[in-house]
Amino acid sequence: MKRCTALVFIALGMGLFAGGCQKSAAGDAHAAAAAVPVQVEIAPAVKIADTTEYLSILKSRHSAAINPQVEGYITKIFVKSGDRVSAGTQLLQIDPLKQEATVNSQEAARAAQEANLRYAKISLERAQKLFDAGVVSKQDFDNAQTSYEAALAQVKALDEQVKQQKVELHYYGVTAPMDGIVGDIPVRVGDRVTVSTLLTTVDEPGALEAYIYVPADRGKDLKLGLPVRLLDEAARAGIETQITFVSPQVETDTQTILAKAMIANPQGKLRVAQQVRAQITWGTRQGPVIPVLAVSRINGQFFAFLAVKEDKGTVARQKVLKLGDTIGNDFAVLEGLKPGDHVIVSGTQFLQDGMLVAEKIQDAGKDSAAK
Repeated sequence: MKRCTALVFIALGMGLFAGGCQKSAAGDAHAAAAAVPVQVEIAPAVKIADTTEYLSILKSRHSAAINPQVEGYITKIFVKSGDRVSAGTQLLQIDPLKQEATVNSQEAARAAQEANLRYAKISLERAQKLFDAGVVSKQDFDNAQTSYEAALAQVKALDEQVKQQKVELHYYGVTAPMDGIVGDIPVRVGDRVTVSTLLTTVDEPGALEAYIYVPADRGKDLKLGLPVRLLDEAARAGIETQITFVSPQVETDTQTILAKAMIANPQGKLRVAQQVRAQITWGTRQGPVIPVLAVSRINGQFFAFLAVKEDKGTVARQKVLKLGDTIGNDFAVLEGLKPGDHVIVSGTQFLQDGMLVAEKIQDAGKDSAAK
């Protein structure tokens, strides 16, 4: 009887042990099935350029704004926008009639005074002979000499006035100060212009200067030779140049420092007064990057999932990132990621923070199963 009872207890124990083993195996299989397979990349450390973009204005050292030096009405326009002209070519004519009358009046006055000068000279020569003969007094001779000298001085003064008026008359014909291409002509025949009226511009194609206004707080880093890249509308790098001038003073109104960069512009694609984005490179540093497709943006913040090993296994952890500029297909990461972190690059739309994942690491274009 005792023997049968023992056999019963042994059988029950074996059944319980077998049931426990089956439950443990089922739990492990369930945990493995719950882990979401994802592909990951190991965040590399690369050289990251420390850059800042500023809005710059292109200006030419061979560009002239044409303003009249006199006032009056435009009577003729000899050129049109886009014409190529050489230095001295007449562009416009301002009505010179009034000035011509002034010149004629001054010339007539000079002619009258020259007649007085000739008379004074004859009188002086006559007084000289009479004085030498003792016929007239020394006072009469001195008066004749004074009259001659006064007449001579007046002729010289009138001669200078005529020259001045002729020079001013020359200003009524507006000419090109240099070789170049005529810009827009906003005035028309019959318009009255003053010395502040813009008549047109003359630009010589060629080298330009990018005027870059840098905030004063970065003035300590601003120096000659810093690399500069001009970016197009799609933020693609275009012309590369460098800082050639740094202003020694801060602009009072804007609290910025003027920096200039020379641009060759051999094909003439860039225009005077064009606004472009200029990217200044302050230096380089080592830092991590993350694929663009691995980053999501929520409420103005950037996030990415990392595969992190914890006690319960490898889990997906959502991290807040602070991003810099793009480098190819990657973002430079300023905060939130370290070199060597495992970045999840696939299936992120199905992930939640803390979810178990099964890594499949992408390395140099080849996948290798993570252990």
